[in-house]
Amino acid sequence: MSSPKAAARRPVDTRAALIMVVLCAVWGTQQAIVKLAAADMSPTLQMAFRSGVATLGVLILARARGELRWFSRATLIPGMAIGLFFGFEFACVGEALRYTSASHVTVYLYSAPILIAIGLGVMHRDERLHALQWLGVLFSFAGIAVTFLGRGQPVQYPSMHWGDALALTGAMSWALTAIVLRGSNLANAPATVTLAYQLIGAMVMAGTFAMIMGETAVRLTPGLAIALLWQVVVVAFASYLTWFALLRQYSSARLGVLSFMTPVFGVAGGVLLVGDHIDTGFGTGAAMILGGIIFATTARPLRVRQLA
Repeated sequence: MSSPKAAARRPVDTRAALIMVVLCAVWGTQQAIVKLAAADMSPTLQMAFRSGVATLGVLILARARGELRWFSRATLIPGMAIGLFFGFEFACVGEALRYTSASHVTVYLYSAPILIAIGLGVMHRDERLHALQWLGVLFSFAGIAVTFLGRGQPVQYPSMHWGDALALTGAMSWALTAIVLRGSNLANAPATVTLAYQLIGAMVMAGTFAMIMGETAVRLTPGLAIALLWQVVVVAFASYLTWFALLRQYSSARLGVLSFMTPVFGVAGGVLLVGDHIDTGFGTGAAMILGGIIFATTARPLRVRQLA
């Protein structure tokens, strides 16, 4: 299969923005849901399980669409690379949830869009943000920092700094996944193919890590069944397929800016599902995050505004 030329990405429109709101709500609450079921199955093993089951669904869908031909030597190397990075991200997040709160994991993990925007901006001209948009990105990032710093360190997480470090490592791995994807033959591959490579990597990496750490005990309960069903069908299957479909049409850097909404949903999910407390720092940071997102997605270059 010849290497396809990457198609130009469109600016984010209203449709894409609304879809991103739903995706961010799903992604933001997933850490709290994993945390709720942690007593019945370790977070890392949950991620391995959901990735394995979702892989089967994605491969069935790819077969039905006639997209299995994309699994070839042309996509194998980048596919293995994004699978490795994606799987390592999942392993880091799973372990981070053992040492820190779901809110902290979400906030730190979703610092990745900053790294993605920087990396893609250096490597791809059509992914570069202009100066005014960068101000919005930086303001959103500052809001994430304020949200985190204002929450304090709960007594029940004595190893919180280690958990936070794992979450940050996961963010770096996520950024590498996006950068490799955008610059490889997978850039124009069907979403099912890209997702299958990543889910296989997540299943292998997270599953191996769970076995090495001795985190394989499972207690079957209705709560665990509901949590796994949500993670497999909604998170690992539907949301990721939608995300990669968006990546094929719209600017990755600008979609990354919109994903700053996820920490807000993440902390809200922690409050509603895990019992986290909201403080002034969170309210201030959330306002900064949303304000930065709006500015970054609506601001135009000065020269364009002057000519308009």
